[in-house]
Amino acid sequence: MSKIKQAFAGGKAFIPFLTAGDPDAESTVKYILAMQRAGADIVEIGIPFSDPTAEGVVIQDANIRALKAGMTTKGVFDIVRRVRQQSDIPLVFLTYINPVFHYGYEKFFTECERLQVDGIIIPDMPFEEKGELAPIAAAHGVDVISLIAPTSQDRIKMIAKEATGYVYAVSSMGVTGVRQNIQTDLKSIVNSIRQVTDVPVAIGFGISTPEQAAAMAKISDGAIVGSAIVKIIEKYGKNAEQAVYDYTYKMKQAVIKA
Repeated sequence: MSKIKQAFAGGKAFIPFLTAGDPDAESTVKYILAMQRAGADIVEIGIPFSDPTAEGVVIQDANIRALKAGMTTKGVFDIVRRVRQQSDIPLVFLTYINPVFHYGYEKFFTECERLQVDGIIIPDMPFEEKGELAPIAAAHGVDVISLIAPTSQDRIKMIAKEATGYVYAVSSMGVTGVRQNIQTDLKSIVNSIRQVTDVPVAIGFGISTPEQAAAMAKISDGAIVGSAIVKIIEKYGKNAEQAVYDYTYKMKQAVIKA
């Protein structure tokens, strides 16, 4: 059983996200380990990119801060190496196709395998265009995790049929960011996905409160939170470890009770 499957096997999963290198590499390592101690089941790590089209202003700014501080794709792999010296928590990269292409698909996924990176999410890679990348990722044991947005039933089922790792169900159209209300009929989307696959479904985009996390986990297999954590890191910088721990713990407890 893969580490991602194991993460969901114990119940509802809480999946936090942070941007690698914001504010620096050492802090990113500390915050990932703090998330694990607080109960995170999987951690998504953003590889900074200059044009993160799926992100709202909070994560865009985190990308800019990380890049200005000198973070590179190679530097992100070094962060993973340092985490792996202390932890085997499942790790998933969230990045765009450009950094992976320029690093070289074979070289990139060989390094993922060496460092036990379990999955990758690529928001700007359409389902129809994953063909050249997905087999290379699979050969190195990396799940290409599908994003499914509120769209037609036929398209939801088409994407879900080929899903690996977990399905990232997008709660709302638009970019990432905290939302006061999530009004999409997510229960119907999750039901459509479950008709064609037994791969777990986690919901992300816009979740920031324990109440929202519990509501999303109640109708799916877990909740994904990014912008709210990135805002904490923006506020506290290199001193965010306790705040990241406290927030992750609170959100995990809400998901457990869903």
